[in-house]
Amino acid sequence: MASPGQWLAGARPRTLPAAVVPVAVGTAAAADAGAVVWWRALLALAVALLLQVGVNYANDYSDGVRGTDKARVGPMRLVGSDVAAPRAVLNAALLCFLTAAVCGLVLVVATGSWWLIAVGAASIAAGWFYTGGDKPYGYRALGEVSVFVFFGLVATVGTTYVQTESLTALSLIASVPCGLLACALLVVNNLRDLPTDGPAGKRTLAVVLGDSRTRALFLACVWVPFAVAAGLLPYQPFAALVLPTLLLALPLTRLVRRGATGPALIAALQQTARLQLTYGLLLALGLAL
Repeated sequence: MASPGQWLAGARPRTLPAAVVPVAVGTAAAADAGAVVWWRALLALAVALLLQVGVNYANDYSDGVRGTDKARVGPMRLVGSDVAAPRAVLNAALLCFLTAAVCGLVLVVATGSWWLIAVGAASIAAGWFYTGGDKPYGYRALGEVSVFVFFGLVATVGTTYVQTESLTALSLIASVPCGLLACALLVVNNLRDLPTDGPAGKRTLAVVLGDSRTRALFLACVWVPFAVAAGLLPYQPFAALVLPTLLLALPLTRLVRRGATGPALIAALQQTARLQLTYGLLLALGLAL
């Protein structure tokens, strides 16, 4: 039976900035519109975090029962390491998805926007079918597209919408760096697993692109957010607050560009999460100001 610490590790806490950042930025965009509703923002954060943890457990379960997690360089997996029963991990994923759905339903009722149910259902389906089902799209090089859509566009714009009850241009623009930095996490993770994913039949985008082009994609995911921030400066001058995070981006991109592999990319994953969280919170502060 897995210990509480192992369950926490299985939730992959280093990936949680992907949930926190778009909600923070979306709330800042709502502040720019003069319509922050804090209890709705907190519920949106709960939805995002629960979906992220649910995706992580669902991924652990699906990859574990397929046997694709047996040979790993990265952190421990619950099913692949035989520390938790597959059914227990599946139940944990379903509980996270169900709780996220309940929190989301409260926001639907509060806004009266019943079409948001379809958005929520699509988000849960995307989380499950990433590695679940007979034809997981994560094995068909579509994982990064899904991350950009749901942890960029949907999470950021959706957080603004449930507070302002309108779609804003600022939230749409700000969703781009949120989505790209979330993609950077997945890209560097799949780059690390490149030697084992291909032989295991896991056709990630990294497997399709190969080593060098995957590294180029990672660099783009890191640097384009700074270009977006620069483009916002004439309209949102406090977006310049993200500039100090260049001190995090420079050594990270240098590490990946110079060919880091295996355990060195675990450090890159940690640095990417740190960059994403710091950039996102500073961008949120700048937009709010």
